[in-house]
Amino acid sequence: MTFRNRSGILFSMNKLSREKRIQIIGLLVEGNSLRAASRLSDTAFNTVTKLFVDAGKACAEYQNKTLRNLTCKRVQVDEIWSFVYAKDLNAPIEKKLKGEAGDVWTWVAIDADTKLVPSWYIGDRSGNAAWEFLTDLRGRLSNRIQLTSDGHRAYLIGVAGSFGDKVDFAQLVKIYGREPGGERRYSPPACIGAVPHAVYGDPDPKHISTSFAERNNLTMRMSIRRFTRLTNAFSKKVENHALSVALHYMHYNFCRIHKTLKVTPAMAAGVTDKAWSVADLADMVDEAQPKPGKRGPYKKSKISK
Repeated sequence: MTFRNRSGILFSMNKLSREKRIQIIGLLVEGNSLRAASRLSDTAFNTVTKLFVDAGKACAEYQNKTLRNLTCKRVQVDEIWSFVYAKDLNAPIEKKLKGEAGDVWTWVAIDADTKLVPSWYIGDRSGNAAWEFLTDLRGRLSNRIQLTSDGHRAYLIGVAGSFGDKVDFAQLVKIYGREPGGERRYSPPACIGAVPHAVYGDPDPKHISTSFAERNNLTMRMSIRRFTRLTNAFSKKVENHALSVALHYMHYNFCRIHKTLKVTPAMAAGVTDKAWSVADLADMVDEAQPKPGKRGPYKKSKISK
């Protein structure tokens, strides 16, 4: 469909074809930035951005409704650092106070058996953020679980406030040593040991681990362009940062076959009975969009003389 603006210039308002939407979403979930997806698909940047926003919202809403009454047994949690607009030290004070810039932490829970990610939360690294995150996780479970985290003290507040005594909770406290040549930039200190601590309930010592959660952090770094270090692909808005995480986990949970399980995490958890394709994902996004209503009959206005 073609329209003419006030200047008399013709412009097109055609909707993206299904094939083009599948291509763009496929590029985004494989770790490409918005501009890279725009170049590779030969699509306007603003059009790609709108599709990304629509896809992120649809994925967040779908998973919020679907990932309920889960029968997870062993859940590991961790948080991963990133930043929005600018790093904390360089962010304008006004934007930092509004929560629009600076350090951002993504809290993630992963089922150790099915590798499903049932819950995530984006915020700071405080005890209140831990409570919000774990409260959401608790609301998605149908049974008692064994929960393992690292030694971050905020988890003690979060678990106590969300699960109470209805959880077998343990922390794996890591011990770090000094680098022989001093600390290297962008490299964490060497881990020289880890001490398990049972906090609540009766956690099984054999399953006090955060290995799957830490491996999931690497998956996020590799699959979400906004999490890549030392680039200018970082998020400029917190909202878009959250949408990118929702889109990633929709693809991770429902589309990506886990090499060990031979099925997707959602299939292993009994949430769905099939492996979704990117085409299914694109169709779900399209179905989530509001449909235009029918226009009523044109009525000529009466002008009094």
